[in-house]
Amino acid sequence: MTDFELDPRLAQDTLEVGHIAGCRLLLMNDARYPWLILVPERPNLRELHDLSDDEFSAVTGAIKHLSAGLQALTEAPKMNVAALGNQVPMLHIHIIARRPDDPSWPGPVWGNGAAVAYTQDEQNVLVATLQEQLLAAD
Repeated sequence: MTDFELDPRLAQDTLEVGHIAGCRLLLMNDARYPWLILVPERPNLRELHDLSDDEFSAVTGAIKHLSAGLQALTEAPKMNVAALGNQVPMLHIHIIARRPDDPSWPGPVWGNGAAVAYTQDEQNVLVATLQEQLLAAD
């Protein structure tokens, strides 16, 4: 959509991976957690229930696909999926691979220390891997 603009905070904190199911797929630039963000590319969208039935089905299908794929890639025992929107009102869904040895376990990832940015080499490898493993069949 031509009038869709990614929230500036999401743009600042993430790396673009690609597109799936009418959504932009982002990687949170925080090496402490394998953390994807799915953003439906519809302007002024704030809530999942504001999606049409077809859009909702596509987005939840993408969440299921990405969650399973990220869990397989990371071998994480737990996947956290959330759409909060308290600080960034634009609808965006967090898909985070969690492990008992991660810095925030068992609490939430938000508000626990400062993000640790990926190096440029790590970014290149991760984005390419995610594109190949999670978006290749899409």
